[in-house]
Amino acid sequence: MDQAERLRNIVKKQNKKGHLARVITVTSGKGGVGKSNVSVNLAIQLSRLNKRVIILDADFGLANVEIMLGIRPKYNLSDLIFRGMDLEDVVSAGPENIGFISGGSGLRELTNLNKDQIQNLVRMMYELDHIADIVIIDTGAGISSSVVDLILASSEVLLVATPEPTSITDAYALLKTLCRYEEFYENSIRINMIANRTHSYYEGEELFGKLDTVVKKFLHVNMEYLGYIPYDEKLQKAVMRQQPVTISYPNAVSTRAMLEIALFLENGTEVSTGRKSRGLSGVITKMFRYGR
Repeated sequence: MDQAERLRNIVKKQNKKGHLARVITVTSGKGGVGKSNVSVNLAIQLSRLNKRVIILDADFGLANVEIMLGIRPKYNLSDLIFRGMDLEDVVSAGPENIGFISGGSGLRELTNLNKDQIQNLVRMMYELDHIADIVIIDTGAGISSSVVDLILASSEVLLVATPEPTSITDAYALLKTLCRYEEFYENSIRINMIANRTHSYYEGEELFGKLDTVVKKFLHVNMEYLGYIPYDEKLQKAVMRQQPVTISYPNAVSTRAMLEIALFLENGTEVSTGRKSRGLSGVITKMFRYGR
């Protein structure tokens, strides 16, 4: 019995009826487009909408989430897996009742776990599913294997892009890479785009139109447009203060834009395939199944 099959058997034994967290994976084609800002501020706005939200910082080695929150966590995910820490120790408290988990030394370590470590990971994922309504996974940028695995294991993906030509081309490169894997189509993964740092509503629409046109023509992939976040100097000031803009400047234009997107995510349609959520434990299970 291989490791992936062993994990699936463990999941089946623990898979009881009950609440499963909604997992939203936030990603981008390149770094520096504001992906982690989107993750953090959406988490806060969703929390204000009475959702229990936890961020999993999967931008391993960079710790963007904790820097933006101005919080240094005592423990991270590797402490849970390799040092036997409990979930309550690994989840750090953030502002506005959100929680976050720092990713530690890297997701690739998870492909070499023994049976006890796998059981510990699955147990933690099930506990997290039951203490959060929404888990936001903030991935690294680009087309590294860990980013691709996370996206392929997800059912709800937010792609953050800016009007910069390099952002558009790198976003396309990410989608092109995903299309090389059968599971991208098997899982009916839908990509939902957020236009960041635009100077108008129309620039956001134009950005989405450019990317959507080439993606449909050459990759035969359908995307949805979730909205735009305008360029905002107050957001940059908040970053320098190591505070989310939604807290530092509650009336900023970027704060209002984050709220609109959060309301769409909260009220709307599941921004993916409409299928029942697999929860975070389901995402991890599929990562083992498709891990490369």
